[in-house]
Formats: sequence, structure tokens, C-alpha cells
Amino acid sequence: MPTGVHLRDARQQLFDAAERVLLRDGANGLTSRSVTDEAGCAKGVLHRHFTDFDAFLTDLVLDRATQLETQASSLRESAGNGTVADNLTSALISLFGPVPVAIIPLITFRDELRARLRQAMPGGGIAILAQATTAISAYLAAERELGRIAADADIDSLTLSLVGGGHLLFTDRDPGPPATAVVHKFVTAVIADAMQRRPA
Repeated sequence: MPTGVHLRDARQQLFDAAERVLLRDGANGLTSRSVTDEAGCAKGVLHRHFTDFDAFLTDLVLDRATQLETQASSLRESAGNGTVADNLTSALISLFGPVPVAIIPLITFRDELRARLRQAMPGGGIAILAQATTAISAYLAAERELGRIAADADIDSLTLSLVGGGHLLFTDRDPGPPATAVVHKFVTAVIADAMQRRPA
């Protein structure tokens, strides 16, 4: 493959190629060779932009984690509108989309990647899950302030249940993610007590 191929915004093209490989072949199929082959460039292109493959993966995860901030903002802004269950259902479907779900095993099984993520950002060792946790916790706290869930609702426990259970719900689904009705039923069960005890 020619080394002189010019990539416009090479970093972004490499990230997009890695994403396609992840979605198609999973974390085990993601190598520097598979990424550069997918991007249609020479292997040296990746190493011109990143010191090593773990540096590339770290920036990939941080880039995709930053993109989740848009969903997190939308969730926070939905406090007080619609129903709590509907808002959380939409949030889980968005936060646990195909790309985040594909990235989580990558983080889990690469010790060096986790170490670098921890250095790069607070809670970075569980990036993606950390973004989901922060978003849902902030939303639940806002709804508690508005009186739409019980004043003594345990936000930390609710958040862990929603994020942990939500992750399991979206992991290893064949042929695709769970139906909205399935997610809604799960969310409703998790928040039922906090909803029943909210102010009249």
C-alpha cells in the first residue's frame, strides 16, 4: 500500500476506521494493522500521529467519551419534562449505543489502556461507563430537586442499578440492541420505589 496517500484529518479517519473494525470484528479484531487497512493507508500513518497503539486507543476512547457529553446534556435538560421513565429509557438507548458498548470490552481487557485513561481524566479507567454514570446521576439529582422522585431517593444506588443493569441489557445482543419496550420495563422496575414515594 503506498505510503504517500494523503489523509485529510488522518486522526479522525483512523478513529472512524477503528470504530468500524470494532463494530464488525469486536475488541479482539482491533489491531494497528486492521485499523490502517480499514482506513486504506500505510501502517506508518498511525505511528506518525501516535507514539504507539495504546496511545491511539486512549485518544480514540477519550474522543468517543467526549461525544457522549451531548447525550448527557440532553438528559440533564430533560429534567422536569416528559416522564422520568421515558427520559431514562431514551438516555440508556443513547448512552449504550453500538460504539460505546463495543468500546467497553476494549477498556476492560487492556490494562495499559485503562492505566492511560486514568492518567488522562478522573474516572478515566472506566471511561464511557463513567460518562453514563455522571449523566444519569446528575439527571436523577435534578429530578429529586424538582420533586419528581422521592426526596430520600438513594441517587448513587439508583445510578449504579441503571448503569450496571443497562450495560448488561445492551451487551451481547443478537441481532441488535434490546427493544425500547424492554429497556422501558427495566427502567420502570429500577425506579419504581423512588417514584411511588415521591411527593403527591
